[in-house]
Amino acid sequence: MTETRELPPIDPKTGEMIVPIRLQRFLARSGVASRRGSEDLMTAGRVTVNGEVVTQLGSKVDPARDVVAVDGVRVSLNERPTYLMLYKPAGYLTTMSDPQGRPCVEELVPTERYPGLYPVGRLDKDTTGLLLFTTDGDMGQRLLHPSMHVEKTYLALVDGRMSDVQLNPLRRGIMLDDGPCQPARCRILDGREALVVAPDGIPRGTTAVEVIIREGRKNQVKRMLGKIHHPVLRLHRSRFGPLELTDIQPGSWRLLTDQEVQKLTDASSKRRKAGAGTNEASGGRAKNTRKVHA
Repeated sequence: MTETRELPPIDPKTGEMIVPIRLQRFLARSGVASRRGSEDLMTAGRVTVNGEVVTQLGSKVDPARDVVAVDGVRVSLNERPTYLMLYKPAGYLTTMSDPQGRPCVEELVPTERYPGLYPVGRLDKDTTGLLLFTTDGDMGQRLLHPSMHVEKTYLALVDGRMSDVQLNPLRRGIMLDDGPCQPARCRILDGREALVVAPDGIPRGTTAVEVIIREGRKNQVKRMLGKIHHPVLRLHRSRFGPLELTDIQPGSWRLLTDQEVQKLTDASSKRRKAGAGTNEASGGRAKNTRKVHA
């Protein structure tokens, strides 16, 4: 690795000074893995800088001079990270590979065109809706960090008839096996609002609800509703932070607009108080022309 110079060079494309950055941050920004995943690669001895294995977390590299490789394959910073949303259909695992050969979301996104794509968070196999992908591991890590309290909006069809008052335990912060949940915002939906989970109308003996959470525990919404004795029959994610699943069909993807990327950047850089009410997630659609891909 090179020494820090007194006068760092200027990147001709951005006009910014090129200065040494932490190796795990370099790997995350290159799309290799999230920040935490990059640290795991380093401690496993799979990362080299100028031909030498580097396992010390916090080691710095100069993107302009140093040659970084993972498993012998050189990696470099993406000039412009890629961000896209997928309308995940049911029946797909949120993983980029499966040793058992089961269908996974990797089959639905353009990994050859955009190397380094990975999903931000996950949706269960039978859950549909908005799944964000990026090559920017740094942002992906921030969006999932508990301190950011990024809102996720779910529409659920549950077994049994419910009244609004029965949702109060979720609003207060219900206790699950792995600890208390942060207060959720939730409401009963009518048939028009619930079309995505009840396209033929809300069946008799069921209820459609909207649940907005700021956490990302495994099966959290299903467990929350199950705790109040209304098992989830269908689950769909309609929003992720400022992003709304619009103008796209199941199994299709589209790149985010510049406005959406900016909103996502803002959401990943502002820490909010847990449970604080906000209407930010209801922002309007971006004006850019959207290209949707099946």
